[in-house]
Amino acid sequence: METIISMGSNLGDRLAALTMARRRIMEWPDVVLVAQSPVYETEPVGVQVQYRHLPFLNAVLVVESPWDAHAWYKRLHALETKLGRKRGLDRYAPRTIDLDIVCVGHTCVQSGGLVIPHPHWRERRFVVRPLADIRPDLVIPGEGRTVREMLDALPPTPKVALFAKEW
Repeated sequence: METIISMGSNLGDRLAALTMARRRIMEWPDVVLVAQSPVYETEPVGVQVQYRHLPFLNAVLVVESPWDAHAWYKRLHALETKLGRKRGLDRYAPRTIDLDIVCVGHTCVQSGGLVIPHPHWRERRFVVRPLADIRPDLVIPGEGRTVREMLDALPPTPKVALFAKEW
């Protein structure tokens, strides 16, 4: 089943964090990398003033695996912890790595706090821009427009700039 994962980092060596997360995901059994977006540098969204100087690097992976959304959530959450992510009261605090499931095949899930497709993906230029590079004609479950159409409908801010085409 095709799964789309958004990745972000705004602490430490951001590109190394994305690269390590991708490598670890590809080491899991039955996971095949189908596509990866370029890496974009993006302004932090919804953060407190003291964190606004810490831009994110963001990218999107498309992978194929037999896993459902719950299996992906469990593995990605554990990987974030292994790669140094600290969870606290401030959910918008800087982080070494952030791994979110955008969608898993054509399934919709609302269970135990897990909502798939991700409820905010369409509002986040830092997800939609890289996804449009690799899946512009994709229609995410529950949407009536393609990823490209979703990108075209977003406001031009926050700023999203190409950081690395290959990584």
